[in-house]
Amino acid sequence: MARIANAVRPRLRRAATVTAARLRTRATRLRPVRTWQYTAGAATVGLALAAGVVTAAGPWDSGQRTAEREWAAAQEGPGGADHGRTSDSSGSSGAAGGVPRPAPSAPAVLTGLGGPATSARSAPGAPALAALLDPLLKDPALGDRHAAAVVDLSTGGRLYATGADETLTPASTTKIATAVAALSAMGGDHRLTTRAVLEPDTRELILVGGGDPTLTAHADTGGWASLRTLAASTAAALKQRGVSEVTLSYDTSLYAGPERHPIGENENLAPVTALMVDEGRLNDSTSGTADRSREPAADATRRFADLLHAQGIRTTPPGPSKATARAQTLATVTSPPLSDLVERMLTNSDNDIAEHLARQTALATGVRPDFTGGGEAIHRRLAALGLPLAGAVFHDGSGLDRTDRLTAHLLTALLVTAADPARPDLRPVLTGLPVAGFTGTLTTRYTDGAAGIVRAKTGTLSHVNTLAGTVVDHQGHVLAFAFLAAGTTDADAAQRALDRAATALAG
Repeated sequence: MARIANAVRPRLRRAATVTAARLRTRATRLRPVRTWQYTAGAATVGLALAAGVVTAAGPWDSGQRTAEREWAAAQEGPGGADHGRTSDSSGSSGAAGGVPRPAPSAPAVLTGLGGPATSARSAPGAPALAALLDPLLKDPALGDRHAAAVVDLSTGGRLYATGADETLTPASTTKIATAVAALSAMGGDHRLTTRAVLEPDTRELILVGGGDPTLTAHADTGGWASLRTLAASTAAALKQRGVSEVTLSYDTSLYAGPERHPIGENENLAPVTALMVDEGRLNDSTSGTADRSREPAADATRRFADLLHAQGIRTTPPGPSKATARAQTLATVTSPPLSDLVERMLTNSDNDIAEHLARQTALATGVRPDFTGGGEAIHRRLAALGLPLAGAVFHDGSGLDRTDRLTAHLLTALLVTAADPARPDLRPVLTGLPVAGFTGTLTTRYTDGAAGIVRAKTGTLSHVNTLAGTVVDHQGHVLAFAFLAAGTTDADAAQRALDRAATALAG
């Protein structure tokens, strides 16, 4: 009982995500957030608040980390800071004597999830799941080939499988593998650095790409590394040296191989180069499809030049170059931790971040940082973790390559590994999964089903639909599942069929 509880609690800290996300995105501007609502909402959907170390919120916070912090604060006293206060639109407290009331439903929820209970219910059995899922997975909308696996996330034990060892095109569920590989290779605290360096003899200023696709030129950075900050710091350093005019260049030598994905020019992905701003997007979007720059490194450097000009530094038109060992670093900006990049990649199914993480994994693994090397590095890292890789093929990090191959068995094993209490470095793989009905690529799905209970990575290519993630069933068990379908002809119908299967697991 204690072993299961200890295994489950670190994985379920996302329990308050649903209500937190709802309040953050739909109601916080209308009235103050009452933290007890997080707990009450969690009870309503059968989730749990779990003990453990609470990660400080970074720039990528879908509500989970905020909810975790507030719940943790609530454990320090009766109700915690502002926990359970009644308040009107002015923010005044209605609690008697100013003492907040305790969360009303946390004990019952924790009991259902292996908390203070005297006995533990067993996970659903294979016959019951087969009776539940077999008819749903025979839906014609799922095409002519499908595979599925369901496991108990606390033990890793398989509860259901059909074609689980058959290799199929995974589409964007590949990003789960990319995330595990990147985190295991570099760690969640790793950051990507963009530098401005000066060649002392030639006054050549070089913008050196560090492979950070989240580098932004927007005034509102959202917590990501800022090109504006880099330009201001660079200009200040140049002025200290008495330099007001430079030859401007850019260095993308960190990566190798072709920049263009095998699918060619596509609104889903910019050319993969070590230097870009805002993922090469030609509009103000931060996710989804968009027209992309054909030369993101040059465009980023031209934008850098504009920012330098505004600071009184004159530049030549930029061109490619390579910084020497003698180059002096004038200024740097760094990305948020890799854990934040992983979460953003998974939540929004961000192909640009995925391909950069594959290349960064290649660099950390000692292989050539191109599309082929990224796939090889992912395979190597997963092999080192002892994951079941029979038949697995990685030709990219995003899953846009139709020749990628994964199994349902591997996808569930990746989720189990990410939930292992001994591997807290992999936890962003779970916390980054979209929340059904609330965040990322699942925002508009499950609106009449298991909203908030399913967390899953979606995958969609022509004639391919996949879904892999976690679900809390009605008895509080956390299950990991993977569904892959090939030969689908109606993407919307296939998605609905997969969502029905995941919803069925919730009970």
